[in-house]
Amino acid sequence: MKPAFGLIIIGDEILSGKRADKHLPKVIELLQARGLSLAWSRCVGDERERITAALRDAFASSDVVFSCGGIGATPDDHTRQCAAAALGAELALHPEARDLIEQRMRDLAAERGEAYDPDRPDNVHRFNMGVFPVGARIIPNPYNKIPGFSCSGTGGGTVHFVPGFPVMAWPMIEHLLDTAYAAWHQRGAWQERSVVVMGALEATLTPLMEAVEREHPVKVFSLPSVDHPEYGRHIELGVKGTPEAVTVAFAQLLAGLHAHRAQLGPELVR
Repeated sequence: MKPAFGLIIIGDEILSGKRADKHLPKVIELLQARGLSLAWSRCVGDERERITAALRDAFASSDVVFSCGGIGATPDDHTRQCAAAALGAELALHPEARDLIEQRMRDLAAERGEAYDPDRPDNVHRFNMGVFPVGARIIPNPYNKIPGFSCSGTGGGTVHFVPGFPVMAWPMIEHLLDTAYAAWHQRGAWQERSVVVMGALEATLTPLMEAVEREHPVKVFSLPSVDHPEYGRHIELGVKGTPEAVTVAFAQLLAGLHAHRAQLGPELVR
């Protein structure tokens, strides 16, 4: 059974508006490029109780969830600790993570022309970035070697934890999609077709929408707009699903719109 994909974005800076979230549109793009889709997303501030609750829900589900942010080792990073709390697991330095972090520190020392000092306080502190819930699996980080991690809950949900930095997070998510979930790729197996309906009311078209969705294995969507610069008040009305199902369902949708004497604008295919 194809998994549902979810996204958790963690950080006060998103909720305060200090930084604009870029993860949601990018994850949607990465999934769509593989014929997949995002089922839900959730944004949580740097509050341990809320992060733990969000992760507990994710682990209890059967979903595949990407969690972005909060896996560093500064006082406002709580995600690793919250993951352990949500799982009821202990935290421990992951041996592979330790080796990767040490290699990163050796690289940095070499770049500065210095000898690597394992006992220097900042170097010792950096190992905290490899302290994960016991049983966690490593996610490689091609940007700087500091890994993310994956954990699975007893409910069947799997959460993949990556940094908040897009330059690190996005390649890591792409790697997961192309390895762990490659079997679910459906490139070219999903289509969306819609038409702009001028001046229509959703309530009037709802019976038609319900009939199309009832009679075909597609999802019907309606995106109203009241102030579009070109079309004014209108509805983008469409269907999405496999190309074969969409072709038949969209034909019925158009026939129903013509029966309503609706004024139609351009058709769109995605």
